Amino acid sequence: MHLQFVGCGDAFGSGGRSNTCFHLAGDGANALIDCGASALPAMRALGIARNDIDLILVTHFHADHFGGIPFFILEGQFGGRTRPLTIAGPPGLETWFTRAMETAFENSTSITRKFEISLVPLTERTPVRFGALEVTPFPVVHGASGGPFFAYRIAAGGKVVAYSGDTEWTEALVEAGQGADLFVIECYVYDKPVRNHLAYKTIEQHLAGIAPKRLVLTHMSEDMLARRADVPHTCARDGLVIKL
Repeated sequence: MHLQFVGCGDAFGSGGRSNTCFHLAGDGANALIDCGASALPAMRALGIARNDIDLILVTHFHADHFGGIPFFILEGQFGGRTRPLTIAGPPGLETWFTRAMETAFENSTSITRKFEISLVPLTERTPVRFGALEVTPFPVVHGASGGPFFAYRIAAGGKVVAYSGDTEWTEALVEAGQGADLFVIECYVYDKPVRNHLAYKTIEQHLAGIAPKRLVLTHMSEDMLARRADVPHTCARDGLVIKL
């Protein structure tokens, strides 16, 4: 199983990076974690077969994490997709899905689709199985709009992958990431406080309590990108593959 960073950028495309989208594949799994606005061209550039993806896990409803879904579905509609697709995420998913689809492509929710779409709202701290994946969402803190907000702990093939989503520090990150084989964590800035986001120095203070086997930093602003040489952990880049 491996995780590939289709996009690891922030909402502003800092460093020329694509919006958040990770591809988790292998051991019977084929899923996206988030699907930001630029995800479709980024997947095309990496040669990822979109019609083989079974599941999209959504952390929250900001466009740099959710805005690529209408394009993903439109391509499937006109690109020969017949495979069912499950989209899972925080409560309110059905409303946000309709809003996004209709904003991107008017009347797109009223057409007859060539493949089945299942929308699955998740409940915090309640594990749900999607094929080979067992997914547990944890509540995180990222402001007053575009939520609720989830981190995910994903178990498959004897491995655990965790992802913080966008968040400021919260003890739920310990639950989500503790002992994970791979913990992907947002690291927006190096040390200055920014509301609703994490700084590297904050992560460093709490890392011993999480104790992941491997840590990868993502969603970096220009501030954090300029300090990459100052951290001992892997900093994500678009296209990076982490094998598990």
